[in-house]
Amino acid sequence: MRVSIDTRPGGANPNEDWVAGTPTLAIVLDGLSTAGLPTGCRHGVPWYVAQLGGQLVAALAEPDRPLSSALAEALERVAQLHPECDLSDPGTPSATVAVLRHRYGVLDHLVLADSPIVFDGPDGYSVITDLRVDDVLPEMRAEVERHETHTPGHRAALQGFVLAQRQVRNTQDGYWVASASPEAAEHALTGTRPLKEANAAAVISDGVSRLVTEYQMATWSDVFETLRSGGPADLINHVRRVEATDPTGRRWPRYKSGDDATIAFCQW
Repeated sequence: MRVSIDTRPGGANPNEDWVAGTPTLAIVLDGLSTAGLPTGCRHGVPWYVAQLGGQLVAALAEPDRPLSSALAEALERVAQLHPECDLSDPGTPSATVAVLRHRYGVLDHLVLADSPIVFDGPDGYSVITDLRVDDVLPEMRAEVERHETHTPGHRAALQGFVLAQRQVRNTQDGYWVASASPEAAEHALTGTRPLKEANAAAVISDGVSRLVTEYQMATWSDVFETLRSGGPADLINHVRRVEATDPTGRRWPRYKSGDDATIAFCQW
């Protein structure tokens, strides 16, 4: 498998995404925004995604290991790296996870939360994503989106929304993300398909997928055409050009003007 990658922050803050590509793996992690709120952890989200990504690659050194089992081990190992932090805090650093693995003529996938894997197949495009977060607290989400970005009202609404999300994160009544407990791995979406059923695949953070799903300024066909002609960097440039036409989120209400954007484009 040939994997080309790129990742860029959405603004002046450090990038909270993480990506890796090997001849058999493509992994994208998207750290959850803290909205400036305390987390109980002194390390921060960029540290967390870097540690989780490294541990996940190591746990997947055995090619036959189930992806969910490897994720559970990686989560446990990261938790052991910072026992001095309050890992029971509901705001403890968290991330989405998307993994694609190539082995023995098949493709295995794992998706936890809303960083999708998109397959370009002989019969069209298929998207693997976990959108349970969209069903949580819709009224508070709408209140955030009522305000333009970079305004006091938007900041206050976003912090209130994040605080409320934390209370249902990794619970049966909410949604699941990678955090401090290995239990989250049990709730990931997993599957396998023959390699012949996919011409290529894109493992991406929602900072990229929104070009299609929220902005509706491209189709998946457009996305793969750009990836093949200009690579991940060209696609992220396109996302940024679109966002620059709506810097305060008036046309496309959102949590921030530009989100961290990450791509692992896989071909074989």
